Amino acid sequence: MKVTLETHGGQAAAINLRLPPKVLDTDTLPEDASAELARLVAGAVPAPAAERPDRARDAMSYTITVDDDGRSTVLTQSDTTMSPAFASLLSWLETHFAQQ
Repeated sequence: MKVTLETHGGQAAAINLRLPPKVLDTDTLPEDASAELARLVAGAVPAPAAERPDRARDAMSYTITVDDDGRSTVLTQSDTTMSPAFASLLSWLETHFAQQ
């Protein structure tokens, strides 16, 4: 599974435009970390009617793309509309990328 994290907006929007997305391939992770990430991804996938594109001034939005077995799932939420499951996945990814 390959997971890509992109951030948009916020007060550092001009800086973030120049940064490439962060990419994680679960083949490079220990088995327990890969299993935890898969569990977080599964929990963060919303029901079709669960997403609401609300906007807030200077809010960050996040796009997490999950490519798994030829299927791509795109999850997009913002600081103001983030579900607890999406927040857990985002936090896990940010922690992982900060340790690299």
